[in-house]
Amino acid sequence: MDEILHHLQQAIIAGDPDRARELAKQALVAGVAPLTVIEQALTPGMQVVGNQFECGESFIPDLMMAAKAMQEAMAVLEPALIERQEQRQLAGVVVIGTVAGDIHEIGKNLVATMLSASGLQVHDLGVDVPASRFVERVQETGADVIGLSALLTTTMRNQQAVIEALQHAGLRQRVKVIIGGAPASPEWAQTIGADAYAENANEAVGVVKNLLGVK
Repeated sequence: MDEILHHLQQAIIAGDPDRARELAKQALVAGVAPLTVIEQALTPGMQVVGNQFECGESFIPDLMMAAKAMQEAMAVLEPALIERQEQRQLAGVVVIGTVAGDIHEIGKNLVATMLSASGLQVHDLGVDVPASRFVERVQETGADVIGLSALLTTTMRNQQAVIEALQHAGLRQRVKVIIGGAPASPEWAQTIGADAYAENANEAVGVVKNLLGVK
């Protein structure tokens, strides 16, 4: 069992989707609980890649391939989780999306994957998301955190629009807001009343956990 989990973790780190999918199947056949596979192979693997990225030892393509490998493994594990009626112990609920007028998604997708790998339930709204949709999803899910991505200076003001919409809906006090994207900065976060800023996916995990008081 330990050998399969070790090889699966290495497949995540190497960004090998085919091997990750096959090893996830082998783990289930060997009788390993799907939650154990996630907690002892997938999550640690993604954490290693995230740390390598932050240290400059890996790059965005490496993160993307690791994310793909994790998604392939999860596609195998999720039906088993449902069949066993097992649920991951969640550290919090996050709604994430790229704001209205902006269709860039690579950075947002990486953040969503890293947050999910770290034990958070993530609702990814996609790209070009209007402020009203963010508000609706927070109401539907009871989200603890909203992540707002913008890659263009012309759309970054829509991050502020989402915060204003949350205020108008009476939700701002109960949900934390983290922003990111090329034109964003800690100063911009402060200007628009966001709770935090993250420069990259790995940093976003730490920031969100800090906002939620999770170690």
